[in-house]
Amino acid sequence: MKKLILIFCLSLFSFAVTAQNDLPNVDVTSIDGKTVNLQEATNDSGITIVSLWATWCVPCLKELDAINDVYEEWQEETNVELLAVSVDDSRTVKRVKSLVNGKDWDYTVLLDSNNDLKRALNASSIPLTILVKDNKIVYEHSGYSPGAEFELYEKIKELSKD
Repeated sequence: MKKLILIFCLSLFSFAVTAQNDLPNVDVTSIDGKTVNLQEATNDSGITIVSLWATWCVPCLKELDAINDVYEEWQEETNVELLAVSVDDSRTVKRVKSLVNGKDWDYTVLLDSNNDLKRALNASSIPLTILVKDNKIVYEHSGYSPGAEFELYEKIKELSKD
């Protein structure tokens, strides 16, 4: 089963849609164990990237590493914020904090160990990257291939002009 999940996760299939669905009103946990309401954690003054990922998902890690390389510039230009929401389950969630510390990501990292958010978003695969503006999902992308972060940035720039 793990191989099947990994193969699916590794596929370069991507899906993008412009939607206007409300961001689910779901509680997740901070990396320090505090309860955080996802809607309240989004960027009130702009765009929020919500990235569903897991420690065992290679494309997820590649995507978050690629965004990390340009994240500071993105923030300066568009005021975007990124919430990296781990969907690791109770067996693997213990790896999240050490992985994040080792990566030195400058993101807010949240935990969805019960997969409440993943279910609410009907996310069938990860990485799943969504853009949120005014608590509305305005863009969704599943999968990762090198360079996809630039397409994401173009969408962020477009949305931040509105």
